[in-house]
Amino acid sequence: MTEPVRLPPDPVAAFLAAGPAAGWRREALAGDASARRYERLVAPDGRTAILMDARREPASCGPFLRIAAHLRGLGLVAPRLLQRGTGPADGLLLVEDLGTETLAARLARRPEEAPHLYAAAVDLLVRLGAAPPPEGLDTLSPARLVAMLEPLWQHYTPGADADGARRFGTALQEALARLAPGRLVLSLRDFHAENLVWREAAQGTGRLGLLDFQDAVLAPPEYDLASLLRDARRDTEAALRSAMTARFAAATGQPRERVEAAGAALGLARNLRILGVFARLIRSGRPGYAVLLPRVWRHVEDDLAHPALAGLAPMLRGLVAPPERTGLAP
Repeated sequence: MTEPVRLPPDPVAAFLAAGPAAGWRREALAGDASARRYERLVAPDGRTAILMDARREPASCGPFLRIAAHLRGLGLVAPRLLQRGTGPADGLLLVEDLGTETLAARLARRPEEAPHLYAAAVDLLVRLGAAPPPEGLDTLSPARLVAMLEPLWQHYTPGADADGARRFGTALQEALARLAPGRLVLSLRDFHAENLVWREAAQGTGRLGLLDFQDAVLAPPEYDLASLLRDARRDTEAALRSAMTARFAAATGQPRERVEAAGAALGLARNLRILGVFARLIRSGRPGYAVLLPRVWRHVEDDLAHPALAGLAPMLRGLVAPPERTGLAP
C-alpha cells in the first residue's frame, strides 16, 4: 500500500493559527516593488489586522518595528505589532490595520480633495522633520544617492557609456551637495499616496497612517517631499506641487527657491533610480511596471528643467533615452 504524500506544513497558516487572527478570512492586498507581500485578515465580527510576509527579507522586520515605535513616540500613527514569527515563520508580522482607504484611493474617489489631502501630508512631513531622528540610521548622502543609480545603468540603459555615466554621477553629486546641504531628518523614503492611510475621523497628523518605512534613512528634508509630489504611480498637477512646496517652505522657514532647487535635485536622483528599478522588474517578468515609466520620465524632465540643474540636462540626454525609445514602455 502506497504511503500518502506528506506535504510540508504551511508556515503562514501555522503562524496565523497560533495567534490572535486564527480562523480569520484572508484577503490578498496589492504588493509593491519589494519582495514583501501583504494580506488583510478579517474576523467574523469585522475586526481586521494586516499580515506582512517578509520571509524573503526577514532582516527588514526589525527596522520596521523600530521605526514604527519611534513614529508612535512622536504622536504619529504607525502599526502596532500583534504577533511576530520565529523559526520557519521568521519574517512574518501580524500588525494593526490602520484603515482600508489609502490616500491614493481617496484621491481617486474624491480628486477635488487633493489640496486638503496633500496639505495634511506636507504638515506631517514638517512635524516629522522637526523631531530628532532615531539613532543608527544610514545617511542618504550625495555620494550614496549617486551610487544608488546603478539600476539605471544596469537595467534601464545597459549600453550607456561608462565614462559618461561616471561624469554625470560626479556632476549630480556636486549638485546635490550644493542644493541640498545642511540638516538631515528622518526620511521614510517611500512617502507617497499609496503608503499613507486616510483616517477621516481623526484630527491633525493622526489623519494619516504611515506604512512601508522599514528602509528609513537620514536625508535632507526635501527628499520625502519630492517622493510625495513626484509620485511614480499618480499624476499631480503643477499648481498643486507649487502650492505644497510653498506650504512646506513657509512651515520650515526656508526660502521657497531653495526648497524648489533641493526638491529638483533630490527628485532627479530618486526618479532616475526608479527608472532602473522598474526596468529591472520589467525585464524579470513583471511587465505591469512598464505603464509607469512615462510618468517617471516626465518627473525627470521636469526636474532637469530647473535652472539650477541646467548643466546636467545635456549630459543625461546623451546617456539615457525616453522610455518609448528603450523598448520597455508599452
